Amino acid sequence: MTFATKIRCPRCAREYPLGKIVNTCRCGSPLTVDYDAAKIKNALDASALKRREATLWRYREFLPLNDDRNRVSLGEGFTPLLDTPRLAKEFSLRRLWIKDEAQNPTGSFKDRGIALAVSLAKELGVAKVAIPSAGNAGASLAAYAARAGIEAHVFMPKDAPRANVAEAEQYGARLTLVDGLISDCGRLIAERKDAEGWFDVSTLKEPYRLEGKKTMGLEIAEQLEWQLPDVIVYPTGGGTGLIGMWKGFAELEAVGWIGARRPRMVSVQAEHCAPIVRAFNEGKEAAEPWKDARTIASGLRVPQAVADFLILRVLRESGGTALAVTDEEMLADIRLAARLEGLFLCPEGAACVAALRRLTKAGWIGPSDTALIFNTASGLKYLDAVGPRM
Repeated sequence: MTFATKIRCPRCAREYPLGKIVNTCRCGSPLTVDYDAAKIKNALDASALKRREATLWRYREFLPLNDDRNRVSLGEGFTPLLDTPRLAKEFSLRRLWIKDEAQNPTGSFKDRGIALAVSLAKELGVAKVAIPSAGNAGASLAAYAARAGIEAHVFMPKDAPRANVAEAEQYGARLTLVDGLISDCGRLIAERKDAEGWFDVSTLKEPYRLEGKKTMGLEIAEQLEWQLPDVIVYPTGGGTGLIGMWKGFAELEAVGWIGARRPRMVSVQAEHCAPIVRAFNEGKEAAEPWKDARTIASGLRVPQAVADFLILRVLRESGGTALAVTDEEMLADIRLAARLEGLFLCPEGAACVAALRRLTKAGWIGPSDTALIFNTASGLKYLDAVGPRM
């Protein structure tokens, strides 16, 4: 049984029923799932979570799956929130945590959203799923679709990390390597999905991956005993996690587990692919596509996010900011985090470290602030990008 009530468009407020296959709204916006907060509050006390499994499914009441028999899981979620005192000292911070998403089943945070998307696909009777991916999401979908017995079609750029290509192949996905970017992969899926009978699970082009990603916010709140940090720094490609955490915080407040205080949310992008940063700095409500996108951080090489207006809304509502860092900074901070804390960050995670350095130096983050950054995947997946330079 789910406590979800409906699927809703955050732009035009049009509503869609649960139990039917949907992608985006007729107005083109991503869709989100609404819940009955009063029923959740009556059914679940926060203290009960301590007796539950250490996966994202501990938040079952906040998820849209109706029948647990359709759950497709590899043990994703409830990743450690690591205190990093030596890195905190490097930036003169009172407290710094790293949410280590590398410890998910396929080594990245993509497992959260994909677990929900595939579980709902199974529940809705979907036989085939398709995804455009810069790397990790495609590998994750291949794994979870294999677990569910659903046919997976993965489209990746030809220069996607070799580890991701190998993963998708080993999990048995139908893999297509495309001469272009993730946006070109998405275009090919859009052109073929109706004829092929694919359920398109592109970033924020269906409502369920967001529900999986929001569990990062639920976990942060629980792991910090329902006190949120002052700042959350998040590497932003498609932005599902940023939007999802913000949604999760609102749902926690609605059931009375946290108050109205929120972290300042920071979006980090790569110098040569920073559409959100540009739009934020120009005061725009939507981002223009980025031309000639390039970076070693494959997850940040997203020239246009379908939910750009929602990302920008979160940054402004939270009093946050957006900034871009260089590939050289990422490489240097992979080494720094490895030597100070024993953590092999992915380039996207290292981008958060670089952003933290800039924000503390500028005084935007002060020494009395508590900060949290994300390592979204294992650095081992990026050896072709970082190995020869280290």
